[in-house]
Amino acid sequence: MTAASAPDNRDLTAQSVLRLVHIALEAKDLGTGVVPTLDELIQHTAAVGAAYFQLKLPSGEVQNAALPQALIYQVRAAAGEMPTTSGMRAVAAHGLPSDTPLMQALLTRRTPMFFDNTSVRPETIGFPELGVVSLAAAPVLGKRGELLGAFLMHTFEAHTWTEEEVRLFSSVVGTIAALMARLAAEEQVNAARESALRALGLALEARDRETQGHTDRVTALALRLARHLHLGEEQCQALRWGAYLHDIGKISIPDHILHKPSSLSEDEFELMRSHAEVGHRFASSLGFLPSESLEVVLHHHEKWNGKGYPRQLAGGDIHLLARIFSLCDVYDALISERPYKRAWTLEETHAELAAQAGQHFDPQVVSAFFELLRGDAAGASSNALIN
Repeated sequence: MTAASAPDNRDLTAQSVLRLVHIALEAKDLGTGVVPTLDELIQHTAAVGAAYFQLKLPSGEVQNAALPQALIYQVRAAAGEMPTTSGMRAVAAHGLPSDTPLMQALLTRRTPMFFDNTSVRPETIGFPELGVVSLAAAPVLGKRGELLGAFLMHTFEAHTWTEEEVRLFSSVVGTIAALMARLAAEEQVNAARESALRALGLALEARDRETQGHTDRVTALALRLARHLHLGEEQCQALRWGAYLHDIGKISIPDHILHKPSSLSEDEFELMRSHAEVGHRFASSLGFLPSESLEVVLHHHEKWNGKGYPRQLAGGDIHLLARIFSLCDVYDALISERPYKRAWTLEETHAELAAQAGQHFDPQVVSAFFELLRGDAAGASSNALIN
């Protein structure tokens, strides 16, 4: 390619920014938004590797920019070649503490920084030991000025960052950083919602004294089964949120019915059955809940043969997430002790689930559930042999 036909580097930067902005605007999460940016940086600079470090907050905590010492920035996405040193493996596993000189410098200077040789700059103390010789770093800042994350790209040999590389890195990362801040804020909102929904589910569980620990157990088991069935993370989140709220409608059930030690009368049972629709109406008022979460709340008492409630749906008309949750809900109820029943043995429980395949439960979900349990049993046997 001749000099006359070579693309102008400014055009290349503009094209990169436009392409990445489009990707980031369509991104549903940070991972899908960040990785193309890292790939672009490696393709058009001397960098051999790049990574995005994101602030990891305890659930529900808001960062105080003046008190960052206890915080960690974890690797959220990476591309290209990473150093193979033990120190780099530790960073990949545990992240960079917020009091690392580089993170402190990014928080203070609030602009991209370029280091031709990490061994001679105080801001990059520790990076030579990681195997990083040249480094470029840029902050991702929140609305309050807090450091939400950082883009880093590196080389394994000394390199003087060119004017074109500085412009590309600054332009691309500067534009994408604003979008990453938006996605990070959305993730924090989702984390807060997650905590609130789980707290609500546990509060309802506390009212029903017989089911202590049920919500967390069933949610964890349902998620494992969903992943065994290769469901994506969006569906798993919808399942988790629906699981937290599956019995929210029981808030309308009087205590004398909810805690009745003997069998319910027909009228009492009819009132108890209403909790699915009451719960659905309540959950529907939470505008951020995915429709699939509402399916779990409304239909977790439906049966494969159409004899469940509240809508008498059958077979595939019952949403898959509701079918998954229903099986795990019943499984936990059977193996748990109640005032009116002993805990069933695993053999009794497995026999009951097998008998109800095609009646109460989706046969394919039952089959997948048994595969999951067999895997657990095999793992336990292997551990016993090892230990």
